[in-house]
Amino acid sequence: MHGLNQPLTGLQCSMEVALASPRSVEYYVERLRDGLALTERMRALVEAMREVVDVEAISDKEPEAIEWKGLLLEVVDDLAPVAEVKGVRITLNSSTVSSLSLRGVRQKFSALLFRMLESALSLADRGSGLRVETGIERGSGAEAVWVRVRWYAGVARTEFSRPELGLLVAQAGWERAGAKWERERAENLESVTVRLPGVSEGSGNS
Repeated sequence: MHGLNQPLTGLQCSMEVALASPRSVEYYVERLRDGLALTERMRALVEAMREVVDVEAISDKEPEAIEWKGLLLEVVDDLAPVAEVKGVRITLNSSTVSSLSLRGVRQKFSALLFRMLESALSLADRGSGLRVETGIERGSGAEAVWVRVRWYAGVARTEFSRPELGLLVAQAGWERAGAKWERERAENLESVTVRLPGVSEGSGNS
């Protein structure tokens, strides 16, 4: 909602100035182009807001036991064609969580994983790699599963570009699910780490 304020204000001011007095055709054409750019930005923000609402609607479903590694493999496989077109190699390291399960709404977790990885793919430099790692974090008598996505960023994107908005949507969804979200950048290497509580194990780790 806060992000909508600037483009809305900019569009209103541009229209008010254009109507204040007669202008050249070139001036009106330029203002129309600016207005279209601002409108596109607002449209992307509204779509992101709608996506957050849709993810929240999934939360009303009954929680279930989720086999984490299988879910992660499924999402990575779904994104393989996208990665191939982009020329980005996806590497998945999940050997330590072969029997790991956690409780939640599978459809929601699948949607959030997909959105997070899809956005990272869009932000990754063409021809580079996207590394996905997951494991168990133990401490203070509690266990949590974590998943980390790392990529080499390409051209810098604006704050409200579609991939950046996708990460914000994923962040909002994970945090609403009780997870902790952390994003870091060192030069052009970026990473996002999500830590989810409520872990149980089956027959043991591989």
